[in-house]
Amino acid sequence: MRKVRDYDAELKALGDKARSLKAKRVEQLGQLVAATGADALDAETLAGMLLDAIGSKDASAKEAWRAKGAAFFQRRGRKGGGAAAIHGSGAQAEPRGDAAGGSGGTT
Repeated sequence: MRKVRDYDAELKALGDKARSLKAKRVEQLGQLVAATGADALDAETLAGMLLDAIGSKDASAKEAWRAKGAAFFQRRGRKGGGAAAIHGSGAQAEPRGDAAGGSGGTT
């Protein structure tokens, strides 16, 4: 005889897992904002910058941002786990470090 599956319990477990993953992602994004020093900006300015970045069609600007971000994570990794915290190891990122001066201006 076949074992009866409890679909409700499976759906609930999947929903719980999805909520957990979403909460972890939100926490990691918050750590990223703090680690880069962007938490010093007001929410409207930060949102405007992100919206401009999303809407940008300039491939060279996006590549420059990607390279700058990769360099940021490499620096943080050498300093002892800051990037690992953002990438999800569970370690706590240092809130302000010297990363605040890493952008060198706005693009």
